[in-house]
Amino acid sequence: MAKLHAYLNFDGNCEEAFTFYEKVFQTKNPGYMRYGDIPADPQMPAIPDEAKNKICHTAISINGESMLMGADVVPAFGQQYVQGNNTYVMLMCDNAEEAKTLHTALSANAKVVEMPLGETFFAELYSSFQDQFGICWMVYFGGSKDEDCESKG
Repeated sequence: MAKLHAYLNFDGNCEEAFTFYEKVFQTKNPGYMRYGDIPADPQMPAIPDEAKNKICHTAISINGESMLMGADVVPAFGQQYVQGNNTYVMLMCDNAEEAKTLHTALSANAKVVEMPLGETFFAELYSSFQDQFGICWMVYFGGSKDEDCESKG
């Protein structure tokens, strides 16, 4: 069964927040993936210079089962930081079939589909959307691409 995690979006202060959360939860952050670390993709907009050092993804373990994850929002990608859309429920699925099933069920009549379920550079399957009730979800199956963040400096 999928594990449930919290995913938080920030307005440029993700690294500062996660340094704070490390202390609060007395845990170690395995590292930060920055927007400048993302491989170039001709189907995606170029990463603006001012966003390259911002956090694309980070996570800390809260209790061995639950994770707190986060990223900075980058307006050049069509993202807008608004209090209310800065928290997602993230489902980390055990297999591709579970990801497909949960995505299909939860995204029925979705208000907004930010990323349809598909392969990314960081996951075999990933999607993000706002369901018909206004709740923001991420469905993730890392598969062969599943690995911890590495600190890039």
